[in-house]
Amino acid sequence: MTELIDAFLRANLVASLAILAVMVLRIPARQRFGPELAYRLWAAPPFAAIGTLVPLRTGAPSLSPLAHLTPAELAPALLQAWGLGLVAAVGLMAWAQLAFLREARIGRAGPAVVGVVTPRLLMPPDDGRYTQAERVLIRAHEREHIARKDPRAGALMAAFQCLAWFNPLVHWAVHLARLDQELACDAAVIRRLPGSRALYAKTLLKTQLAGAALPLGCYWPSRSRHPLEVRVELLRRPVCDESLYGPLLIATGIVTAAVLAWSVEPPLPSSPPRGVMATEPYTTGHMSVMLVTWRVAPARH
Repeated sequence: MTELIDAFLRANLVASLAILAVMVLRIPARQRFGPELAYRLWAAPPFAAIGTLVPLRTGAPSLSPLAHLTPAELAPALLQAWGLGLVAAVGLMAWAQLAFLREARIGRAGPAVVGVVTPRLLMPPDDGRYTQAERVLIRAHEREHIARKDPRAGALMAAFQCLAWFNPLVHWAVHLARLDQELACDAAVIRRLPGSRALYAKTLLKTQLAGAALPLGCYWPSRSRHPLEVRVELLRRPVCDESLYGPLLIATGIVTAAVLAWSVEPPLPSSPPRGVMATEPYTTGHMSVMLVTWRVAPARH
């Protein structure tokens, strides 16, 4: 049980460091390479967390002393507290999902993509607020989310939030990642429809931002610096670098984060080689006896 909690805490510590790095790099990467590549930086924290769960080979050196983080006597209480928090986090996610769907049924939510396995478009009511051309752009944006598998990425973000409910950096990272997801989707639509920049910006300014969260789906969040400011501003700014340099640089950073995270995992315990004498203490009464065993490799025929 202690080893399980230690592994979970190591994954959170390493993921938190990766999140801080992405927070620093996301805006310079967006300005240099565009929103689509900048959004991919968010793959680094989960890859780093998973990297800490892959054990080093037997006897391999570890670059970090993060081997024992949890006192054995506290392990049961910590595991129980985490389990209770996980149940509460899942309950809050379900409540937020149902609240968003209630708002959608009365025409107060949308546009959005709802669902994970079979995502569906949620369009705003056809009450004359949008022209037909604007509604075409809204559909193009939401269909781009589905084509890019963004609902599945959002579900993974929600899962990480539930598992790491005690880590505020994870919650803030998910909010920023969802905003970057919207910016990347905007850029993809404009790349396919370059003559629609002005109409797209006008449509964004008309759009009602979601006041309630949507854990399983894609929506237009309204917290932090006003997202419409950022989105309209980016529509006016062309991508500065469209070469392979940006994708290679970001892919190298993600792989480096995973490898560094893998290096902080303690090595597997080594076992005595075959054919080598091993000693085992044996205690009986008030006497301690050292039992000597000889492990012989099986004969090869």
